[in-house]
Amino acid sequence: MAVETQARKKPLSFSVPTVAAAGAFLGIFVGASNGSTLVGIVAGALVMATVAFAAMRLVAESSERSVRWGLIAGFAILGFLLGGFPGLVMGALAGWFFGWFTYWVGLGRYRVPLPPYLTAGQVLWHYGFRVICGAIFVFLITPILVVMPLSFNAQDFFTFTPEMLRFDPEGYSLKHYRDFLTNPEWTSAVRNSLMIAPVATLISVSLGTLAAIGLSQSHVPGKQAIMAILISPMIVPLIISATGMYFFYSKIGLVGTYWGVVLAHAVLGIPFVIITVTATLVGFDRSLTRAAANMGANPVTTFFKVQMPLILPGVISGGLFAFITSFDEVVVVLFIGSADLQTLPWQMFTGLREQISPTILAAATILVAISILLLTAVEMLRRRSERLRGMSPG
Repeated sequence: MAVETQARKKPLSFSVPTVAAAGAFLGIFVGASNGSTLVGIVAGALVMATVAFAAMRLVAESSERSVRWGLIAGFAILGFLLGGFPGLVMGALAGWFFGWFTYWVGLGRYRVPLPPYLTAGQVLWHYGFRVICGAIFVFLITPILVVMPLSFNAQDFFTFTPEMLRFDPEGYSLKHYRDFLTNPEWTSAVRNSLMIAPVATLISVSLGTLAAIGLSQSHVPGKQAIMAILISPMIVPLIISATGMYFFYSKIGLVGTYWGVVLAHAVLGIPFVIITVTATLVGFDRSLTRAAANMGANPVTTFFKVQMPLILPGVISGGLFAFITSFDEVVVVLFIGSADLQTLPWQMFTGLREQISPTILAAATILVAISILLLTAVEMLRRRSERLRGMSPG
């Protein structure tokens, strides 16, 4: 059977309840925002069941495009009546989704990209698994999506004001970003973070790379035990590591010093470097180093001329993870640092505990943007590493 012939109209006994269930799920949020979740569930199910029944009965008489545009307009009007302009936007989006979803289910289009031999249960699991993954993603990303628009609040609040909900330009401002860039407390914290994180990253990369190369050798005894010890800082609860560092560093006079914080952050970053470099070394062709040795190259020259260029993506990826770990860390610096070494996360923690400054939201948004850029760089390096090792097409 050709894949294109798999899509066919489904009976109303299947499509109507499926679309109604999706409408009931939407009704949970609409009903909760208007004071009655149960009414929202029932109303959502009834409305979408009616829409699905009408759309599937009218599919031969009216074009699909007209029905879908009608749903967008109807949901937009309903959203405007319930929630003003924001409701109109959300209603239009809901109308677009349900217009697509109704025909996707009713005409059996969900079968098109799948092999024709899959059973109904396998099809259900195929899409159910993706819905579960999407729900987890939404659960993880929602706090970030809430913080980012709040950072533009014109008022000193941690909640959406009526002006923001109406998309009134007067409800938005860059004053929290101006405070972040001009307030000496925040600029000093950023400066301290930028003084600590790069040095801690350099130490982490140097020691972590050497450890990964050493542990990749087949003749090293007790490799598993050594690896477990080296990556333990990322397994042991951070508060325990911070307490242990405090008691150890206090004996050697490093508590409250710049190098104490740097070394503590380097300890936290080394496991990330070891793991990423070790993963890169898995596909490394060791005959290259033997060939270099046969040509007369010493171990140092072999490392920098042969081995390092091939594992460089993994080294940089580990360095980026180590930098993020140092730049975002707050627990250890509370134990090891001092008033003169307040980092940006420490200042954010202080702002939450003592003065509830909305500038924290601006700082958090900037940190999220930096993290996204760094993680994008990590992904690009990972793909480059796979191409260099022949694990993916160029």
